[in-house]
Amino acid sequence: MHFDKSPKEKPCCTLPTVKKLLEEKRKRETSSAPPSCSTNGQSPVPPNTVTQLSSSEPFTCTGASNSYSDMAVSYEQWTSASESPLNYFPTYPGLSYSPGYSTQMTSDYGTQQQVPGFGDTMTQTYECPQLSQSATVADPSMTSSWPVLSHCQTAQVSFGSSVDATKLEEARMLLSGMDYSRATGQDEDGDTILHIYTAKGLRECAFAAAERLRDIGKLDAKEHKGKTALLVAVTANQPEIVQDLLSLGADINSCDVKGQTALHLAAHYGFPGVLQAILSSRPAVNLEARNFEGMTPLHCAAISHSVTMKALSATGLADMSLQTKAMEKLSCVQMLVTAGVSLLSQEIKSNKTVLHLAVKEGNVDLVRYLLRIPLPNMKDFVNMKAHGHTALHMAAGLHGNPHQEEILQLLLSRGADPSIRNLENDQPAHLLQSGLQGEQLKLMLKKRSASSRRRNMSLQDQE
Repeated sequence: MHFDKSPKEKPCCTLPTVKKLLEEKRKRETSSAPPSCSTNGQSPVPPNTVTQLSSSEPFTCTGASNSYSDMAVSYEQWTSASESPLNYFPTYPGLSYSPGYSTQMTSDYGTQQQVPGFGDTMTQTYECPQLSQSATVADPSMTSSWPVLSHCQTAQVSFGSSVDATKLEEARMLLSGMDYSRATGQDEDGDTILHIYTAKGLRECAFAAAERLRDIGKLDAKEHKGKTALLVAVTANQPEIVQDLLSLGADINSCDVKGQTALHLAAHYGFPGVLQAILSSRPAVNLEARNFEGMTPLHCAAISHSVTMKALSATGLADMSLQTKAMEKLSCVQMLVTAGVSLLSQEIKSNKTVLHLAVKEGNVDLVRYLLRIPLPNMKDFVNMKAHGHTALHMAAGLHGNPHQEEILQLLLSRGADPSIRNLENDQPAHLLQSGLQGEQLKLMLKKRSASSRRRNMSLQDQE
C-alpha cells in the first residue's frame, strides 16, 4: 500500500546558519574589493576571505608519504609556489608539494558580522606577540633573517577587555526570550546558535549561549563537519571566545571529522593569539595529539610556515602581509616548542620529523631555528631517518633551491653524518645534482665525511 510522503516541514528557527552566512559573505566579496588589513591586531590573513571546506577540499595537514618508494630522491628543479591553494602531499626529498592533496590557507570563518537581533559587531583587540631579536647566536651562519624567540621565552599575548557585563546581560535576556528549540537545538547543518554567534565574533552572545548549552550538556555539540563551537572559534581567529569557552568547560581535545584538534587548527592557520589561549589551559591540552593523517600540531605548523615562506619567496620578499604571516607562523612553531612538544615526534606515514619537513621544503629560516634549540641529543636528532633518508639526504635533493648549500652547511655544523646510507645504499653525496655546483657540494660532503672518519678513529684509539 502506497502512502504519499508529506512535504518536509520547514524548521521554525529562522536564524541564518553558519553556512548561509558564509555564502552571503562570499557574494559580498565578489561584488566589492577586499578591505585592507585591520589595524586592531588581527591576523594579516584577510578577515573577509572565507572558504567553506567541502569534501573536495578537505582540511588536512598531510606531508607524509605512504611507502618508501614515494621517498625516492627527485632530480627536478625546486620552484617557488604560491600560498593558495596549499598542496600538502610532499613525496620526494627535494620536490615541492605534489598536487595530490590540497587545502586552503585561509580560515573557514570570517569575523565582524552582525547576527540579526542583537547588538553591535564585536571586534578583536588581542596583540600579536613581539618576537625577540636579542637572542645570541654562537655561529654566525645560524643567524636568521627573521626575528626568533629565545628558547627560555614564552610568547606573551595580551587579550582585550573582559566580557562586557551590560551586553552579556542583554544577551542572556535575548536567549531567555527565545523559543527553547531555537536557543538549544541544532539546524540541518548541525549548527547551534553558539556556533553562529562564535563564527561572527559576538563574544557576549556566544558566552550567554555557551552558558545555556553547558547547563543541558551540549556545550561540545558538533556541526556536520565535526566542529564544536570551540573549534569554530579557533578557525575564526577569536582568541577571547576560545578563552571563554575553555573557562566554561569546553573539551579542549575535541576533534573534527579530520581528527584536527584546536591545537592543530591554530597551528595550521598561524593564529598566535588563539594558540596562546589554548596553551594557557595546560596540562589538559594534548600537545602530541595526532590527526587522522598521523601528524602532530608541530608538524602542521612547520608545513604551514614552509608554504608561506615559499609564497613570500615567489614575491621577492616584497609582500608585507606575507612577511607578517610568516612571522606569526614561525611564532606558533616557537610557542609549541616552548610549551614542550617533542621535536623527535615523527609522522606516522613517512616518519618525518619537523626537521625533515623544514629541510625538504628548503625552509632555511625554520631549519636555522630548529638547529639553534639546545638539545642534548642534537646529533641524533639531525641524523634521524625517515624511511631511510636523513635530513642531509633531503637537502642533497634540493636541486635548484637557492638555500641548498646553506642548509647542507647548517646540518653539517650540527653533526649531520654524510656517510650514512639510505635504503638504496646511497649517501647524500650520491643524490646531488650534476654540474659544477653539484661537484662543489659533493667535495664539501666528502671533506666532512673524511674528517668524521678521522675523528672516530682517534676516539677509538683513545679508548
